[in-house]
Amino acid sequence: MFVLTVDQRGSRRDVDRVGDIIDDMADLRFLRPFERTAGDEIQAVTDDPALLVLVALELIRREHWSVGIGIGPVEQPLPRQTRAGRGPAFEAARIAVERAKRAPARIAVEQAPADSSRDELAADVDAAFTLLGTIVTRQTKDGREAIALMDSGLTQVSAAAQLGITKQAMSKRLLTAGWHAELAGRRLAERLLVRLQP
Repeated sequence: MFVLTVDQRGSRRDVDRVGDIIDDMADLRFLRPFERTAGDEIQAVTDDPALLVLVALELIRREHWSVGIGIGPVEQPLPRQTRAGRGPAFEAARIAVERAKRAPARIAVEQAPADSSRDELAADVDAAFTLLGTIVTRQTKDGREAIALMDSGLTQVSAAAQLGITKQAMSKRLLTAGWHAELAGRRLAERLLVRLQP
C-alpha cells in the first residue's frame, strides 16, 4: 500500500492551498482520497503505482508541496476517513514527508521497516523519485504546459497547434523540459513500485 503525506511549504506566508488540492484530485481513484489531516497537511491512500507517480509529480509541479510517500502495510479494513488510517505505511509516510521538507526535489520515499531485505529496492524507488522531482522542478511554465498537452493524449502536431507554435518549437519545448527523460523515469518508478508492494 502507498500512503501520501503532503505538507504545504511556507504555509505561514501563503494562502491555504489544501482545499484546491482536495478539489482538484477528488475524481482520482484513490482507495482513500486526499483529506486534511492537520493544518496544511493532507493524506491519501492508493495501491496503484501509476496513480501514485502521476499525483506525486503533479504536486511537485505545483511548487508548494513537500511530498512524502510511505510504502508498506496498513491496518485493514481501511477506515472511511483517510486521517483515521493506521499502520506501518502511514508511519513511513510521516518520516518521508519530514525528509522531503529538506530534500532539493521536495519528495522522499520511505518503506515501512518490517522487511529489511527490501531496503535496497526502497532506496532505488526513492532515487527514482528524486531524479523525477529534479527534472520536474527545473521545467518552465511553457515546458509544463507542453507536457500537460502530451499527457492528455494529443500528438505533438495537435499540441503545437493548440499552443499556436510550430511542431519544431513544440519538439524544442519538450526537449528542454526533459519530457523523454520524465517519461522514462515514470516507467522506472512504476516498475520499482510494483516490485516493492507488500
